[in-house]
Amino acid sequence: MTATGRAAPLSPDRRRTALIDSTLPLLREYGDAVTTRQIAHACGIAEGTIFRVFPDKESLIAAALGRALDPTDMIAEIAGIDPTLPLEPRLRATAAILHDRLTGVFALLGAMRLNSAPGHSAGHSPPNSPGHSSGQRPNSACHTDHRARQAEIIEAVTDVLRPDEHLLRRSPTEVAQLLRALIFSGAHPLISAEAPLTSDEIVTILLDGVRRPGGSDDETDGNGRC
Repeated sequence: MTATGRAAPLSPDRRRTALIDSTLPLLREYGDAVTTRQIAHACGIAEGTIFRVFPDKESLIAAALGRALDPTDMIAEIAGIDPTLPLEPRLRATAAILHDRLTGVFALLGAMRLNSAPGHSAGHSPPNSPGHSSGQRPNSACHTDHRARQAEIIEAVTDVLRPDEHLLRRSPTEVAQLLRALIFSGAHPLISAEAPLTSDEIVTILLDGVRRPGGSDDETDGNGRC
């Protein structure tokens, strides 16, 4: 507390964090049509305070999207899965984490497109993501950062699979890539809008395939049906 009895002002870094925390749910509701007045009200500050730590609304939105797309927390959550669990429950826990994050990201980006302010493009590419172009970070550097982050995700999933490598017909890295591809397509609203796949369904397909146990090509009829 200050001598006047008011709460001490936040440091610039903490203020930026608080603003990003307040902006993300508003982006899911209003897209980039959200106003700085709405953001300030949600954060409990005067509107002008925003511009002490962000030069404009667009930079705040880009920072919020960057937070939403940053996989650091998700990678830590995957790393925290109990390694003593059997393969299938470990993989289901991993898939659930990946699925929850991707569905959240798709919902946010969908809201940004649907609620884009008139006269603005529908996308604010966040820092460290493909498509973000500012004078400070060339696109090639952003693509490099994006690929590096994706590689970190694959490595985290690979670590989950590695103790049971002897049970897999493909390498742990290949299985991690397959899992991510299935979750991406199963959760993407434009790919699986009519029949989205749950994380459990994806793991079942990945581990067991779609052929019935004991099924073989010899048991199909002339049209390839069992």
